[in-house]
Amino acid sequence: MKELDRALPIALLHAREATLKPFRQQLDKIGLTVQQWRVIRVLGEGKPRTASELAELCVLMPPSLSRILKNLSERGLIERVEDADARRRKVQITAAGRKAYDAHAGRAADIYKRLETAFGEEKMELLLDLLTELRDVAQTEDEA
Repeated sequence: MKELDRALPIALLHAREATLKPFRQQLDKIGLTVQQWRVIRVLGEGKPRTASELAELCVLMPPSLSRILKNLSERGLIERVEDADARRRKVQITAAGRKAYDAHAGRAADIYKRLETAFGEEKMELLLDLLTELRDVAQTEDEA
């Protein structure tokens, strides 16, 4: 068995936590969790989304997403809207949600740029490509 620091799941978790730390510190200042930010970030692109779309795009389990949507709705950051298909409902960002998005998006870009500069732009691109490839391989293995 591999040493703990060379075990892929543990290494990924350590990298995730270290990477998220500066983002989390900024989000704390505007009263959002990382998971809530992921929802605001996706909706900040301007397109209303269904809960299923948000769960997939934000990598959130449906029960967690339901709680997040309820919280963001109660805070006036998102709102439910009717879809062309009356059987479905979508969620969109509100003006207050847009303000929260705008307040953090620039800071998030700055944090990302600092990480990318310190790590190296080419290495960052390679890492992202490799992680995508690893995800695809893992999904293929899971389906086999």
